[in-house]
Amino acid sequence: MAERRPSAPALVWAGVAALMGLAALALHRLDPTLIDWQPALATREPWRAWSAVFVHYSGLHLAANLAGAVLVGALGAVARVPARSLAAWLAAWPLTQFGLALQPALLHYGGLSGVLHAGVAVVVVHLLCHGNPRQRRIGIAMFAGLALKVASESPWGAPLRHPPGWDIAVAPLAHASGALAGALCAGVAEALHRRSVLR
Repeated sequence: MAERRPSAPALVWAGVAALMGLAALALHRLDPTLIDWQPALATREPWRAWSAVFVHYSGLHLAANLAGAVLVGALGAVARVPARSLAAWLAAWPLTQFGLALQPALLHYGGLSGVLHAGVAVVVVHLLCHGNPRQRRIGIAMFAGLALKVASESPWGAPLRHPPGWDIAVAPLAHASGALAGALCAGVAEALHRRSVLR
């Protein structure tokens, strides 16, 4: 039974997801322009690459991302991600927002969804690199699902979309940027790990 328990880094992963959600909940009433991502302020106020995840433009937006934070936190815990995966996710956090520079028309951005997509990508890389055959199959299915979701949102198109049922505009590039940042950071972390093991 002990082997099935989440590792210490996996528990920290779940804690980070929980803290992101709690901070977003606590800051929900704050004026978004004080901490959201604004490319025009990227060099003067780079800290916004971290604080933007706490901004939510409606109650529905917040609720959806809180649910996502619970799922991604549980995903990392169940997958028993190691410390390098946690480090990769934390590194992908600001890179997700910096990736939005590819869409100059996106003047403001806030929300957890980009960083949550990064977390899913990090877990996928971990499962593909270190999972048993069943876990690798799950990783392949997750990769396919993530890739299809991101592609279906046309992140290369308009900066904002208005999906049915949502009371805010959605920035598809944030999801793509997060997934790519997560996969890239996890790939680098795995390469560094393998290099250290081979020494």
